[in-house]
Amino acid sequence: MLIINVKDNESIDKALKRFKKKFEKTGVLRQLRSRTAFQKPSVKRRTEIIKAAYKEKMYGNHTEQ
Repeated sequence: MLIINVKDNESIDKALKRFKKKFEKTGVLRQLRSRTAFQKPSVKRRTEIIKAAYKEKMYGNHTEQ
């Protein structure tokens, strides 16, 4: 359970923004989405490898000329 203390003279928008950040950091929504459908471990590993290769290609320090 998340608890957000609203301070005096603090707008509801700021408190809601803090709540959303805290909720996102817990990873509840991500976990819920991953549990909606079962994914085999081999498929999960394969997708992680593909994502890692993509990130390396996009953001890696390549000194190609």
